[in-house]
Amino acid sequence: MIILVTPRFSRTVKKILPKEKESLDQAVSVIIKSPKIGEIKKGDLSGTRVFKYRFLQQQMLLAYSVSLDQTKIVLMSYGTHENFYRDLKKY
Repeated sequence: MIILVTPRFSRTVKKILPKEKESLDQAVSVIIKSPKIGEIKKGDLSGTRVFKYRFLQQQMLLAYSVSLDQTKIVLMSYGTHENFYRDLKKY
């Protein structure tokens, strides 16, 4: 399985704390094990899946897409729910 990241995702991950990075790494490993675990989005975000999980007391969202042959996963965005979908649409 090939994992690709967008520049936006890379910039976001650079700014997070080590504990939050560990939590994100665990979420990515869950996605690698079963790529269809995320919720499929419709409309402007069709083809995108969002995996939701908790870090401390906050819900975190991880947007990604999976290739048709399920050999590539592209990590697109990461963050809290606030303005997450709006920013994802812009990207």
